[in-house]
Amino acid sequence: MKTTVGVLVLALILFIPLFATRGVGPLDFWWWIAGNIVLLLAVVQVVDGQWRRRLTADARDHPGRKIVLGLLSAAALYLVFWLGNQFTRAMFARAGGDISAVYAFKEQAPTLRILLLMVFIIGPGEELFWRGFLQHRLETAYSGPIGWLIATGLYTVVHVASGNPILVLAAGVCGLFWGWFYLRYRSMLLNVLSHTVWDIAIFLLLPLL
Repeated sequence: MKTTVGVLVLALILFIPLFATRGVGPLDFWWWIAGNIVLLLAVVQVVDGQWRRRLTADARDHPGRKIVLGLLSAAALYLVFWLGNQFTRAMFARAGGDISAVYAFKEQAPTLRILLLMVFIIGPGEELFWRGFLQHRLETAYSGPIGWLIATGLYTVVHVASGNPILVLAAGVCGLFWGWFYLRYRSMLLNVLSHTVWDIAIFLLLPLL
């Protein structure tokens, strides 16, 4: 458990300033979050000898079924956010501004770079760390549902530094959603595909503006 706490502290140190500042000098948000994820996954491979074996075994176990579930879950989550977008804009006067502020992150980098980072690092990496490592460890230390809820809370907390209630709410919903899928199916492949496809749809292809 000490190792898990140590890696978690590192993640908080890396992600909280990221969301608080959104970039430092030439290091914009997208380079920074990608670099954080690469660093964390490098640490995970060192401290968790079973992590890569779980990933390899998962990819070999009924991958077609997991791909279908990943795509369907991404579509379902997009629908949840589409409905939530309608509700929050209707109920809260400042919601539109907060949503626009989330999409303002796209202004920091060319669309092609954002797409490539989402596909190869950000989407996969977030799931491999937050669910594939942290939630897995917490579920082992506690019961499965408790580990899921703790991991979701931690995933949400790092977004609080943004000062954007909509982004924090979105992180909480996503954490619960993808955390439940990992709790239910134990598949990093499913989660990686769901997260990556959803990222591309919500930020680039079908933004909720």
